Amino acid sequence: MTTGSTERDRGEVHYGRGAVREVCVIGGNRYFGKRLIARLTAAGDRVTVINRGSSAPPAGTIHLVADRNDENSLEKALGSRTFDVVVDQVCYTPRQAEIARRVFAGRTRRYVMTSTVEVYEYEDSAELVREDAVNPRTVAVDLELPWDDPEFLDSNYGEGKRQAEAVFAADPGFPYVTVRVAHVLGGDDDFTGRLDHYAERLRAGEAIAVPATNHPATYIHVEEIADLLAWAAGAAFTGPVNAASHGVLTTGELCEALAEHLPGGRTVFRAVEVGEFSPFSFARSYGMDNTRATRLGFAFGEAREWLPRAVAETLGKVN
Repeated sequence: MTTGSTERDRGEVHYGRGAVREVCVIGGNRYFGKRLIARLTAAGDRVTVINRGSSAPPAGTIHLVADRNDENSLEKALGSRTFDVVVDQVCYTPRQAEIARRVFAGRTRRYVMTSTVEVYEYEDSAELVREDAVNPRTVAVDLELPWDDPEFLDSNYGEGKRQAEAVFAADPGFPYVTVRVAHVLGGDDDFTGRLDHYAERLRAGEAIAVPATNHPATYIHVEEIADLLAWAAGAAFTGPVNAASHGVLTTGELCEALAEHLPGGRTVFRAVEVGEFSPFSFARSYGMDNTRATRLGFAFGEAREWLPRAVAETLGKVN
């Protein structure tokens, strides 16, 4: 990969066995974030969680209350603290990235930002997409866009993540990693409602709107992405890395897995040329290539192997 001279393809861990790391997690109170924190604390790391105080962090962590959108609030909460690693679970805009880069410069030896497959939203590739398809050093940053407008941010999610990556990449002295996360499945606490969308329609035999040409996609299990983030926190490489299980899944395969738990349910697809499609149905192909993370030492599972478990977990059918 050729996304920059400061990016190192070394997967070895920084810290020796038994060393206690100071790890800061921004956000992380739900879904794979809370699983990440559980892994870090189980490994003996001292974990500091930063959030706005609306919910308590997992047990065994240090809690700092701050608004990450307010630089003074963040600086005040941190005081003189420094960290071996920061894992940023809730960086959605270049403004947030700018604040984080200024505040944590000199405070951490490693900064891991949770990014997304949606940075590839302009790709349409029959081949799985590698990291260098979106080089953050070439992405233009516009801090004047209305990033504080929830409606604008929601409709520009991929662009916000792309520009946030670009802010970190612009500083050659900032040791950043961006983990581009595939679509996440599994867990009895899946709050997205995306699989529920399909389950409700299968139960009722209602049509599921999909593109006329519906492309498969790459996915990752909720436990697997927690494992990967914990691994990335302790590795030495920098720059973007794709996080996706081996293999692609089609909308039909998702429905087949759901149907195993929905006796009498019927899958009815309705192909549409324009309009709103069902989640996990895609008019373009932009599945992610996981070669870089594999080469660096992370062992991915096979999506088709864990899919039945993920569906059972989400539907509450786990024995």
